[in-house]
Amino acid sequence: MRRLRRIKILATLGPASSDLAMIRRLFEAGADLFRINMSHTPHDKMRELVATIRNVESSYGRPIGILVDLQGPKLRLGAFAEGSVQLQNGQTFTLDSDKAPGDSTRVHLPHPEILAALRPGHALLLDDGKVRLIAEETSKEHAVTRVVVGGKMSDRKGVSLPDTDLAVSAMTQKDRADLEAALTTGVDWIALSFVQRADDVIEAKKMIRGRAAVMAKIEKPQAIDRLADIIEASDALMVARGDLGVELPLERVPSLQKQMTRMARRAGKPVVIATQMLESMIQAPVPTRAEVSDVATAVYEGADAIMLSAESAAGKFPVEAVSTMNRIGEEVERDPTYHSMVAAQRPSPESTAGDAIADAARQIAETLDLPALICWTSSGSTAVRVARERPKPPIVAITPNITAGRRLAVVWGVHCVVAEDARDQDDMVSRAGQIAFRDGFVRAGQRVIIVAGVPLGIPGTTNMVRIASVGPEGDANM
Repeated sequence: MRRLRRIKILATLGPASSDLAMIRRLFEAGADLFRINMSHTPHDKMRELVATIRNVESSYGRPIGILVDLQGPKLRLGAFAEGSVQLQNGQTFTLDSDKAPGDSTRVHLPHPEILAALRPGHALLLDDGKVRLIAEETSKEHAVTRVVVGGKMSDRKGVSLPDTDLAVSAMTQKDRADLEAALTTGVDWIALSFVQRADDVIEAKKMIRGRAAVMAKIEKPQAIDRLADIIEASDALMVARGDLGVELPLERVPSLQKQMTRMARRAGKPVVIATQMLESMIQAPVPTRAEVSDVATAVYEGADAIMLSAESAAGKFPVEAVSTMNRIGEEVERDPTYHSMVAAQRPSPESTAGDAIADAARQIAETLDLPALICWTSSGSTAVRVARERPKPPIVAITPNITAGRRLAVVWGVHCVVAEDARDQDDMVSRAGQIAFRDGFVRAGQRVIIVAGVPLGIPGTTNMVRIASVGPEGDANM
């Protein structure tokens, strides 16, 4: 099954999309990899979903990526004696360490790390920013705040702290248990929520020990200030616009999305744009025009993937949401201005042999107007390097490693095929042509470009470019 677009689609699974038939339909509609949200998924259900995805994968013979999204630290208020209160603009409201039920003047804050870190002038956003407080007096036992934007407040509502750097790990005890269960099950990507610093990613990687790749979700203002270090420590980035838009002024989010997309591409790390992309399709069979433009913007920016959340997990039209996203991607990439826009954002190659080879292969493929750029890759790094260049021809990645193939499901433009490793260079060239011919990328008589590392099978040795002609049976020769 060949996609007719370069950008990838990440679909979240949930109550509306958890059985074999529906996951199969989502894959056929365009989903390239699937997200399992551990905020709502017990371990048994997670294992069941992974088994079902692997079933679909084996029936289509195409590697499908699985991303497990850890919940991260959820900061919440305590309970109120009457279940809820109405906070008025200008009033004083205290958050404290007293476990007694709250009232209109105070409530328990069961997070001593917040009280320890808060300083006068810091903002507190309650219930996704619907209520806003400003700290006026702080101590380790309580914080006296002034209500700037009032409203109804009820038990266990969330607390966001855009100005406060919390000395807490991005992983809770629940996250650690969820992570171990996911790794044992054999998932491909771990999304780390509420990352504040590179150390959060490094901590997770020490636990993961190479068993999965790590995607840092950027949803905290503190992460923006340390973005370069976080990108360097991570394997991929997710622009989690929902929480980012709560803790930062909404008007800043579009420009930050562009900056993060370009920074990730410059670093050669996949970037996913997430949250509310086709939000209206939770209830409606078609999106709004603004949502279509939002998705198209991410495609024009050259993002690696776009994500559906509740649209595919709990909405009434999960297949239609994936299909709509698929059509938008195809249509944008047919636009004559698309490649010039993506090319204009192309970063200079790093001073490594692998980047130099990838840049040269892209230039050769475009100069000769070749129909496909083929990568032989053991770890997937060669394909990632080539994808960083955003070449006009499709990228066909051939790997003997199913794990690498599944991880490449999130990478822009990569059609991945898992096949036995080449015996030698002649076998590599011949089978590269056969695979590209079989999957419809080339016709007999056309030429392709092949990128690989020699000696074969050794990760990180991208050092070879070959141009080969495809014969009548699909086999290629130099």
